[in-house]
Formats: sequence, structure tokens, C-alpha cells
Amino acid sequence: MLNPDRLSDLLFGPGGLAQELVYLNLYFQGEPYLHPGMDDLVRVGKKAKLYVSTSTNAHYLNGARAEAIVKSSIDRLIISIDGAEQKAYSSYRIGGRLEKVLAGTRAVLTAKKRLKKQTPHVVWQFLVVGTNEHQLGRLRQMAAEYGVDEFVVKTAQIEKPEDGHPLLTDNPALRRYDRSPEGLWTLRNPLLNRCWRMWQGAVVTWDGKVVPCCFDKDAAHTMGIAKDGAGFREIWQSQRYHAFRRAILTNRSGIDMCRNCSEGTQVWA
Repeated sequence: MLNPDRLSDLLFGPGGLAQELVYLNLYFQGEPYLHPGMDDLVRVGKKAKLYVSTSTNAHYLNGARAEAIVKSSIDRLIISIDGAEQKAYSSYRIGGRLEKVLAGTRAVLTAKKRLKKQTPHVVWQFLVVGTNEHQLGRLRQMAAEYGVDEFVVKTAQIEKPEDGHPLLTDNPALRRYDRSPEGLWTLRNPLLNRCWRMWQGAVVTWDGKVVPCCFDKDAAHTMGIAKDGAGFREIWQSQRYHAFRRAILTNRSGIDMCRNCSEGTQVWA
């Protein structure tokens, strides 16, 4: 993740983007609250009057940390909770502890109440897979019991879906893929030659690389490196970026990271 100074350069430096942005997601790969400057990043975003969001596994939200998060004025805190009991939770979150997620949730909600703050909007996000789909009802109930602001069900992206894959759900409404008469598992909806994300925003990695979207997990389609807002604008309007957008509009299936992308299809349960 970016350090606060680089984010400040992007928003307030030469050609700063602060006046044109509305939303800032402070997460990509990894756990954001391992970043020692995470709260400072939030403050930079709030200084620019942006809606600031992050997504966490909630393993590092102890009492003092939870209070600092609330005081940072972050707008939206997505907490990944992928099971209602430890066995199902750890079947996907290898090495994770559900008790830490629940304790972190309580700590944030308690700090929010004690500090009389309206934010963050706390979301429990349930990534539903074959090993935890039976717990959907119980998790909805737990969300109400804990008093989180929102409960969201998210279907899973599977790199190579196949018969017997443990992440494929039995309930077709809870998965992105269908099995064809030929026995092939494919995305439920056709891969259309369009993607609104190409004009809506981009991802800037910790070292300043600009990539088209969050599906580019390894920055294989780097458009350039932005040091400040002016640098980002140059990349955004570059021939390289325009060529990539044209490829999306003409042959999206020819782009590796797009072939298993659900953007533009109905993937929420």
C-alpha cells in the first residue's frame, strides 16, 4: 500500500487529483491494518473530502487499535467473515481465527458507540464457498445480534472451476459458474466487450504502479508509475492506456485477467 506522503502527492501535489475524486479504497492485496501508516492514509483521504473505505480480516483490531480506527474517521470498514464457526471459517481462511474476527468487530462497535461516532459503516462480508454455504442463515442472524450496519454475501472467483472443486457451492444462486452440457464450468454470463472500471478508476500499488483494476493482482498490465497527480493524469491519458481500453471493447476475452472476471455480470447472492 502507498505511504501517506505518496498519497498526498497524488491528491495535493502537481496536478493533484483531490478535486476530481469521490471515493478512495485503501486495500488491494494483503491486510491493510498491518500498514503502520494506515490511519494517516485515511486522514489524507479525508482531508481531500473523499469517502474512504477499507477491507480487513479483523485479526488486528484490538481495543486500542479499534479506537484509533474510529478516530481516523474512515467511512466504511468491510470485515471479512467467512464462516459462523471455526471449522468452516478456516477451511477458506487458512490459519485464521474466527474468535479474533468477532472480538475485532465488538471492539470497533464498542469504540464507535463510546466515541459517539456515526462512522465507520461496519460491513460483514461473507465470501460464500462450498465449505461454508450451509452457514449463511446463521451468519445473517449473527450479524443482527452483533449489530453491524450491513451484511453482504459475495460469491467466489475460482481460478479453475471443475467437478468436485471444494469452493463450488451446491446452490447455483451462490456461485458465478454453471456447468455446460459438455461438462465445462464457465462464467454464468457471457464475457461482454465492455467494462465500466476502465473509465471509473484505477489501482495504484504500494510502489506507484498504475494498473487498470483489482483483478490485475500481480500488476501484469502496468500502465506506468505515478509519482504525483500530474504523473497519474499523463498515464490515464496515455496511448498505452487507450490501447488497453480499446482491447477491452474489441476483444476482452483475449486479455488474460479478464477471462475469469465477473464485472458486468450478476454475481451477488
